[in-house]
Amino acid sequence: MNSPLFTRFTCPLLSLLIFTQLAKGKEEEPTNKDISYYKDIRPIFQANCQGCHQPSKAKGKYIMTEFDKLIAGGDSGDAAIVPSDLEKSYIVELITPENGEAEMPQKADPLHETEIALIKKWISEGAKDDTPEGAKQRYTAENPPEYVKPPVISALDYSPDGSLLAISGFHEVLIHKSDGSAMESRLVGLSERIESISFSPDGKKIAVTGGLPARMGEVQVWDVTTRKLSLSVPVTYDTVYGGSWSPDGKLIAFGCSDTTVRAIDAKTGKQVLFMGSHNNWVIDTVFSMKSDYLVSVGRDMSAKLTKVDEQRFIDNITSITPKALKGGILSVTRHPSRDEILFGGADGVPKIYRTQRVKKREIGDDSNQLWKLPPLKGRIFAVDWSKDGKLIAAGSSLDGNGYLHIYSIDPDYKVPGDIDGIIKKPVQSRNGGERNKLNDYFKNGIKTIATIDSIPSGIYSVRFNPAGTQIAAAGSDGHVRIFDTTNGQKVTEFVPVPINQ
Repeated sequence: MNSPLFTRFTCPLLSLLIFTQLAKGKEEEPTNKDISYYKDIRPIFQANCQGCHQPSKAKGKYIMTEFDKLIAGGDSGDAAIVPSDLEKSYIVELITPENGEAEMPQKADPLHETEIALIKKWISEGAKDDTPEGAKQRYTAENPPEYVKPPVISALDYSPDGSLLAISGFHEVLIHKSDGSAMESRLVGLSERIESISFSPDGKKIAVTGGLPARMGEVQVWDVTTRKLSLSVPVTYDTVYGGSWSPDGKLIAFGCSDTTVRAIDAKTGKQVLFMGSHNNWVIDTVFSMKSDYLVSVGRDMSAKLTKVDEQRFIDNITSITPKALKGGILSVTRHPSRDEILFGGADGVPKIYRTQRVKKREIGDDSNQLWKLPPLKGRIFAVDWSKDGKLIAAGSSLDGNGYLHIYSIDPDYKVPGDIDGIIKKPVQSRNGGERNKLNDYFKNGIKTIATIDSIPSGIYSVRFNPAGTQIAAAGSDGHVRIFDTTNGQKVTEFVPVPINQ
């Protein structure tokens, strides 16, 4: 209703009502609100301290993820927190900067003065613990998770020497012998949800991404030999995805639900890359051969290229034409010796793209695309390229069933110079028909070796062993299945966690 009569009389009345409610709300708002440990203090410790002070990595024998141990302190002998007594609370001395520097957090900027003030006020008010029972840390190496049924497996990876297979569980990564014959260790950490597992190029470390959904994201780095946590980096306030090592082993990249792509120094945990050009969750990442570029894919239906040292978005590798791509991209990997990527997603079609553009972008083109492989049913959640470049695999899920396709590909193929991607105008053939030169070139270059469509579980992760003779697949039913890559026959099947009957 826009009549002058309505406007004239109702606007002043509405303004009066709004003013009255605001005044009432302001009057009723508490003027001296108690500080909440769970809502106000825990996030500060989580973001700045818990990476070094947790059960898996208790630096100074101080654990800050369990409230009673947070209060007690570490090997200094001084009580970290004495309720209502700032003078005796050793933590106050550690976090208070002098001449711009503080003892804690180590090798990082001091806490902000507002954060320090909150911690002091919380201690002065009695340092009360209001953590909900369901949010308390429950699992450690000495008290690992117990399972009554197999958990969903979202990630797995072979060690570079082919001796180990790392598999995601609840709050942990389980290390098995590569043939599934025995479990060797359990890496229990803070993250209840594990989203990616990746061995470092030299096989000495394992990078894990995950977190506590809607509370914390985390990147973990484990030492393969000692099975100890080397690094824990809390990041964002939700789970993080798609961890990948740079080929030189110096950086670890990952995607975030806040639409950013990030990378950290693998030794120090310091953030060295931040790119925010995606407009939806970033699900997976992979570095270029020389570690100088990073490819990221996500729910925004795009693959993007970032210059690492400049932290700068360079290009959309995929088409930017509306509706050119169907659905999000959920997994990406790279050719073992060339900067060409393989990815899959919601449309069920594995695709190969070059990462660097060779022709000027035109409206409607998709000139970086090199090939579309035969499609799978459902959404593709995982793709992999064998270390010798001869095999490609894709795994998908539809209505609780899983599908795994294995393809062979000529590892030495090179796109002829006169072919610059999928050509919009097909070339005239000798018999008067039309043909696509790129499709014609690849016609005999890619063949389907095996189509495994009878898996009673959605497939969320696939990995070739380093020799390329077997492929592991896992997903919604918590079983790991290993197949022969020559014929698709199942070699073995096992549940990677101990089941409590």
